Amino acid sequence: MKKWLIGSIVGAILVFAWQGLSWTILGVHESGMKYTPAQNDIMNVLSSNIKEDGMYMMPSGPTPKDREAVMKDMEGKPWASVIYHKEMHQDMVMQLIRSFLVDIFLVISLIYILSRGGAMPIPRRVFAGSVALGLAFFLWGPYSGHIFFDLPWSMIKGDLLDALVAWSLCGLWLGWWLNRK
Repeated sequence: MKKWLIGSIVGAILVFAWQGLSWTILGVHESGMKYTPAQNDIMNVLSSNIKEDGMYMMPSGPTPKDREAVMKDMEGKPWASVIYHKEMHQDMVMQLIRSFLVDIFLVISLIYILSRGGAMPIPRRVFAGSVALGLAFFLWGPYSGHIFFDLPWSMIKGDLLDALVAWSLCGLWLGWWLNRK
């Protein structure tokens, strides 16, 4: 159990550290966030027309029947999805804590899945299992959004890199740590 706990904490630190570096210092996700010089005008319009936090699909309608009619009418025309928040909060401590706790849970889950056959698999299988899990996270989350919301590749390529690098680092660590005598 001690081996699992230490393996999970260090694995989570590796995943969390990569996430932090990719979003900050390395700029892996910069191409996914676009800038428009009309941002102040757009924010003024949004703020005066949207009353609560949420994700908005535009154009849309209040009922499924209305949405279907709008979608037929909008074929070939522009559309947008907007995630709107009434207030910006700079304090990210709780988000970072929650993210790290999720990483610990995911690494513990990975160790559990890998060890279900009894003995821990050899290091290369631990590595392959870790990378496979990272790719599964990418395909289930960002890539599914790419499919259904027609997101540009520039918005999700950083997520693919995150999945490959973070979970490769974790897999290398766990393959070594869990198999040492």
